[in-house]
Amino acid sequence: MLRTAVDLSVARSDPVGSSPPDMGSLVDMQTVVLGPRPAELDALIERRRALGIDLYDEVWKGSYHMARAAHPSHGYLDDQLAVALRPHAVAAGLVGTGPFNLGSADDYRVPDRGLHRGLPSQVWVPTAAIVVEIASPDDETYDKFDFYFARGVDEMIIADPATRRITLWSRNDSRFIESVASRLLSLDVAQLSSLVAWP
Repeated sequence: MLRTAVDLSVARSDPVGSSPPDMGSLVDMQTVVLGPRPAELDALIERRRALGIDLYDEVWKGSYHMARAAHPSHGYLDDQLAVALRPHAVAAGLVGTGPFNLGSADDYRVPDRGLHRGLPSQVWVPTAAIVVEIASPDDETYDKFDFYFARGVDEMIIADPATRRITLWSRNDSRFIESVASRLLSLDVAQLSSLVAWP
């Protein structure tokens, strides 16, 4: 049985953190379709793929999660982080990428950015040294910790525009713990934060 989780919350054109238009019960609603996917949903998924707007769609243990494109300030912050991280990544021998499929075809997540021990050559990348996530008001960033840990990711960097805060998470024996500095990069959270111009 394939579960399909579809985020039907309003596609916001307003700044991150401001109130969405009043849409009654449709705001921030999630729809889960149990059983075989209806043909209409398959057509929607295929249309998203054809239009190239499925970049951030994910599959969580067989459940298809549709994610809309984020506000432009999300992309601006992603660019800020790429520029700030690049020299530290190069010095550590890591290769940076934008969004990529971490996992396998039937169970994967799409982080905003990754730092790898070599340039990935496959569509389904088994792991990364560091994943970078930019939190959005309605995304599942904080639900991905266990998945990334199980996939052998060493560190996570999360930038949260709502709080204007960057956190860094390093793996220990059983989970990720919040850290003040990266073990892989010669960089701490305070330094990284100082290099980012928040939108």
